[in-house]
Amino acid sequence: MTTTILAIESSCDETAVAILRYDSEHSHVLSSEISSQIDIHREFGGVVPELASRNHSLHLRPLIDLALKNAGLQIDNIDAFGATSGPGLASSLLVGNTTAKALSIATSKPFISVNHMEGHLLSPFLPSTSIEPNLALIVSGGHTMLIHMKAFRDYTLLGNTRDDAAGEAYDKVGKMLGLPYPGGPEIEKQARHGSATAFQFPRSMIKDGLGFSFSGLKTAVLYQLEKLSPETGSAPQDSIPDLCASFQQAVIDILVHKTMKAADQAGESLITVSGGVSCNAALREAMQQACDAQGKQLLIAPPHLSTDNAAMIAFVALQYQLAGLHSDIKEDINPNLALVR
Repeated sequence: MTTTILAIESSCDETAVAILRYDSEHSHVLSSEISSQIDIHREFGGVVPELASRNHSLHLRPLIDLALKNAGLQIDNIDAFGATSGPGLASSLLVGNTTAKALSIATSKPFISVNHMEGHLLSPFLPSTSIEPNLALIVSGGHTMLIHMKAFRDYTLLGNTRDDAAGEAYDKVGKMLGLPYPGGPEIEKQARHGSATAFQFPRSMIKDGLGFSFSGLKTAVLYQLEKLSPETGSAPQDSIPDLCASFQQAVIDILVHKTMKAADQAGESLITVSGGVSCNAALREAMQQACDAQGKQLLIAPPHLSTDNAAMIAFVALQYQLAGLHSDIKEDINPNLALVR
């Protein structure tokens, strides 16, 4: 049996379209197209919802045409349409979600609503058709959570952030340091030239359960800046690499410690890591070292599947299609959609 899925991702500021084909043994990404808005939002230091939705509207149709062209397909060759329904920015979600529904109606093919976080959750397994039980860390700009995945659709939330997500803390600290948006890649770049022990930042809640809190760490960086520059509170240029390296190491220590603890608690030997922050090379290295030391297997989505993309949405839609589970065309978006209820 061959099944072909076209999926749309528009939950925030990336417009993405992907086509995935399943041939009973393997799944293949036939095309995966992304139109990034980073340059548009950079001057504002963050995502502006109105600009994001407007640019989704401008770029989505040409992106669908490009995805079909690169896959060598016509719209009638698609067996089902998937789209992110949440969580995310309401105005952005609406663009992709309503477009997928329109295509579904026009072609009389099924529509599949996809949770953006489930896309991240399953992305380390793409393009395999086998999804194994694991302890998952999803770490992104909007979320930091630990999930025990026993099987597809059987998820238990073990830990969540109480305030800022790890990626959000990266962006806010990057802004404090005067670095360009988004802060995550810039901090990682600066950290390569700094000392991770130059400043002693707190490892918040590292011994308290499986929950996360990064607001205290962010505040500690702010206080350190006030000590370094009492008059301006800005970061001296020669201190930025050390500040970045010390901050990043604190985040990594927290993420790795909590993940290993959660894996032991869940009784899982396989750990998966996904989400935009998982692109961080230092985090990947530290997680691999921890897994090697404890005899656990590590599976991390490649960078192009870690940030927001439609291939991961298509992969989730494929699982629902194979299970014969489709969505009601009247199902609305939900900006606060939870992965685990």
